[in-house]
Amino acid sequence: MKKFILLMLFDAAVLAVVPFVALLLRLDGNTGSRYFAVLLSVLPVAVVIKLVLFYLCGIYNRIWRYATVRDMFAIIGACTVANVIIALLGLYTQVDLPRSIYIISYILDVGLICFSRLSVRMLLMMSQSEASEAQLRKMLIIGAGDAGVMIARELVQRGEGKKLLGFVDDDASKVGKKILGYSVLGNTDALDTLVNENEIKEIVIAMPSVKGSIIKKVASKCRGLGCHVKILPGLYELIDGQVSVQQLRNIELEDLLRRDSIKLDMAAISRYIENKVVLVTGAGGSIGSELCRQISLAKPAKLLLLGRGENSIYEIHQELIEKFGAQRYIPIIADIRDAERIDEVFCTYRPQLVFHAAAHKHVPLMEAQPVEAVKNNIFGTQHVAMAADKYGAESFVMISTDKAVNPTSVMGASKRLAEMVIQNMNLHSQTRFAIVRFGNVLGSRGSVVPLFKKQIAKGGPITITDPEMVRYFMTIPEAAQLVLQAGTFSQGGEVFLLDMGEPVKILDMARDLVELHGLIPDKDIKFVFTGLRPGEKLYEELLTAEEGTRKTCHERIFEAPLGSIVTDEIMQRISSLEHEKDNYIILHTIKDLIPTYNSKALENLDKNR
Repeated sequence: MKKFILLMLFDAAVLAVVPFVALLLRLDGNTGSRYFAVLLSVLPVAVVIKLVLFYLCGIYNRIWRYATVRDMFAIIGACTVANVIIALLGLYTQVDLPRSIYIISYILDVGLICFSRLSVRMLLMMSQSEASEAQLRKMLIIGAGDAGVMIARELVQRGEGKKLLGFVDDDASKVGKKILGYSVLGNTDALDTLVNENEIKEIVIAMPSVKGSIIKKVASKCRGLGCHVKILPGLYELIDGQVSVQQLRNIELEDLLRRDSIKLDMAAISRYIENKVVLVTGAGGSIGSELCRQISLAKPAKLLLLGRGENSIYEIHQELIEKFGAQRYIPIIADIRDAERIDEVFCTYRPQLVFHAAAHKHVPLMEAQPVEAVKNNIFGTQHVAMAADKYGAESFVMISTDKAVNPTSVMGASKRLAEMVIQNMNLHSQTRFAIVRFGNVLGSRGSVVPLFKKQIAKGGPITITDPEMVRYFMTIPEAAQLVLQAGTFSQGGEVFLLDMGEPVKILDMARDLVELHGLIPDKDIKFVFTGLRPGEKLYEELLTAEEGTRKTCHERIFEAPLGSIVTDEIMQRISSLEHEKDNYIILHTIKDLIPTYNSKALENLDKNR
């Protein structure tokens, strides 16, 4: 309040002096004119009008140490409106003053008020520049594109003990040019020289749209320079499209595996979701929670967060409230294996769109407990699908896995049978049922990356099943976005495949992760090969040779033309598993239903029978 009053008093003084200066300029310094008495009589009204307009235009609720061009336009607008009103009042009441006084006063108002505000910022910048060079962390930004410029602008405004020296960019046309007053000093090949000559302490990689291979190359150059390296997340993570210093973080494995940014039809996604009641099962899981974040951007009427674990549902609910506001979210604690509870949820909220991400996914755990895999993955899915059909949902999208193809595990086989259930439902329902099948997602709970990080934190060793094991990977945000996009053009019955890119060798990924922690593979951290676990494959597949694939209207989404292969007889066999407790019968039934199912667990049971 004190600053507000002082600033207004300062403006009042400036605005009171300006008309007299304008009159002196108009009269070439003649102080004996009768106009001064007239001006003195109308001056209080003019000053009050200008101050009121300044207040209404928000001039007094801005932090001027961060003044920008937009703030200057606000001052120009306020001065323009105020001076036009005063000029019209003067002409209407026939005030005896030269008309040019209004124009000169306007120019002086804009110039002096803008200068006063900019001087605040200039004084602060000057005081910062006087700080000891030794106290400032010298920085470089790699990437002189839009993201780099936004980061630079915010760093300059904030200061915070850092000194930006310039940019580095591999675009030869930018080298030597200036951006925001800072030079593009060279390309990444010159990093060694730039860091050593300028005593750089911190490097920011601001290239959110480039491939992971480029990030890996740049990160490798930076790693040996003794600098603290931060990175701006990829476009998949910048879900609100805004870039800020707060988003800078340490380089993660996801950055090294980053692929080209995907082009989404955001208009179609918005039309698909906006003002709809949307249900996400497994909303507390890795994929489910990211679906909730992405769906929130499209402004659904309600978003139902359904999950069995109260802690995970609480956490995603609180996160969404903080980011998007509270009104549209309904947390629901429910188990998809409980058909009555699922029916109750659908009856109460009548969801129009359903994204089914709930599932048991841990291969070795499910290998030892086929009953639970069947109960949750097959019949839990069936309960949600039947409720969607019963209560007239428009669309149902099931999240599936590459492990459903030629399965060697109970988990993969149970997901393939769940796919059959969904395909069968589509034959008899007005609801559009579809399946989206993809591989591993980086950083999901229970995946190898969090495990490797824990092992590195303990000093190793890192345990890997086989040196030749490879997997398809994509980031969680990328997977969620493509799931939503697939939902927009589903007509029902499709099995969509997401383009997972090139498979990644797990050993190479582990080595990258060790290096990201500033350690040396095989020296600081050892690797131990434990052999394949029950149900695991060396190589994953996204579709069988018989399925083939065809393009959709999105370059990263394909369709497996499986056709309507699920007969009533098959459904009866699947239904026979619902209350079955004998693992031997369960696995043999699965084998009958999925001829390509190749299970060591089944072999072991046969041997012991």
